[in-house]
Amino acid sequence: MQPAISISDVDVEFRGESAIKNISLDCPTGSITSIVGPSGCGKSTLLRCVASLVTPHSGRVDLSSAISRDGIAFVFQHANLLPWRDVHQNIRLPVELNGEPKLAQMQRVDEVLKLVGLLEQDRTKLPRMLSGGMQMRVSLARALVMQPEVLLLDEPFAALDDILRQQLNEELLRLWSMQQWTTLFVTHNVSEAVFLSQRVVVMTSRPGRIASVIDVPFEYPRPASLRASAKFGSLTGQVSDSLREASL
Repeated sequence: MQPAISISDVDVEFRGESAIKNISLDCPTGSITSIVGPSGCGKSTLLRCVASLVTPHSGRVDLSSAISRDGIAFVFQHANLLPWRDVHQNIRLPVELNGEPKLAQMQRVDEVLKLVGLLEQDRTKLPRMLSGGMQMRVSLARALVMQPEVLLLDEPFAALDDILRQQLNEELLRLWSMQQWTTLFVTHNVSEAVFLSQRVVVMTSRPGRIASVIDVPFEYPRPASLRASAKFGSLTGQVSDSLREASL
């Protein structure tokens, strides 16, 4: 089967300096792949290449013929909500810009509001009235309203406390189990990478290369109790060791 995302020998340079080099990676349809690596190694740059926000200096990124460029959604580290628009209006923005009929816009927004666990009374709140966790739910809903086939997440939970982060990890897996997007997830948190994904890609220091790809054998659904298991701890240690070596 053709992979949903195929990254082949991708190099990216900024002002003559190499950011990522010789990156090749295939992401099967419906899979979750996490990417970890030292700060500045090019993890976010790789995501932006997949989203066509950055053009590789050489190499190429191909999507399955079943996926259009409109089928890619991006969730950034910061929610980036428009402060003058309420929750409903922020979520509606992508379909509004896409020119969809207003009734269809409203129906789609209502669907994703429920999907991400936002309540009816949250619809009219402005971003400044929301907690950090709720802002990230709105950001995720804004991505999902486009009904994507590929979901790219760039450290979306980095600014949250650990308990809330774990809760949103579990929420993300619940949503993925229903939607089955092909997912690339960038994080600095090794435990988060292992809990979410089927594979963890470890990148080296800049210029970022792939140091190792570690398979995660745990079946879905993954209960919160998995984090306390010996096997989870062992695999997290293995990824941490690989990351430490790659950072040297």
